[in-house]
Amino acid sequence: MIRPAAPGFNPETAASNRFQADSPAPTEQILREFDGLVEVLRAAGVSVWLLEDSPNPPKPDAHFPNNWVAFFPVGRAAVFPMLSEARRAERRSDILDARTVTDLSRYELEGEFLEGTGSVVLDHEHRIAYACESPRTCARPLEMFCQAFNYFPLTFTARDRSGELIYHTNVVMSLGAKFAVLCKEAIEHPNRVIAELRLTGKEIIEITMDQLHAFAGNCLALSGTDGPVIVMSSQAYGSLRTDQIEALSRHGKIIHAPLDTIEAVGGGSARCMLAEVF
Repeated sequence: MIRPAAPGFNPETAASNRFQADSPAPTEQILREFDGLVEVLRAAGVSVWLLEDSPNPPKPDAHFPNNWVAFFPVGRAAVFPMLSEARRAERRSDILDARTVTDLSRYELEGEFLEGTGSVVLDHEHRIAYACESPRTCARPLEMFCQAFNYFPLTFTARDRSGELIYHTNVVMSLGAKFAVLCKEAIEHPNRVIAELRLTGKEIIEITMDQLHAFAGNCLALSGTDGPVIVMSSQAYGSLRTDQIEALSRHGKIIHAPLDTIEAVGGGSARCMLAEVF
């Protein structure tokens, strides 16, 4: 996790992220929310590698590191091409030491993007990369990523309640070892996605479009000292029905923290703030 030095609204990302709102974003409030999530994670026994952002140049989205880096077993990492030029300054070599890095950022120069585990939701066991097409998720870097890390790309189209393309796949769905949170309502022709999830043994926990907009799909399964946990924002948790909470709880302890300002200004939630280290 990267604790931001100058968080705020990024106009470069707003054009493709309908979840953002150009509203006041007090740095102190964003940092309180960030620190609150760190506290909740550590209290659940999740090991958090916490790094400080540098103040210059200002990086309003530094607390969303999963868009530029992803870590994999056996000391491998990937660096991804991002649409916003302001966000490219978030990359830092100090967290990539002693890792074999596949750098896909060159695709930025050709106007093609793949924003990490925002753009792809990965089934590591079955080697499937779920990806909804958007201005931030392009076919060629997706193909190159899948070739380099041995995943099969499963692409689809997803739209929000206004009919606009959803900018990141991890807003639409989340995967655990034996479950999938999925907004079927958002996906055009969802049968292929559903069939693949069932074939790979996932219990599908469907969420509504309203719950998607509350970031209920932007959750993440992690390992805690006492077993698996599923982390999300308090807004996301509050949007869930009792039966959905019961279904998720079969797969891990649900933990949550208030991220209202981060969600409103940055258009991302808990999962976006976490880059898993294997």
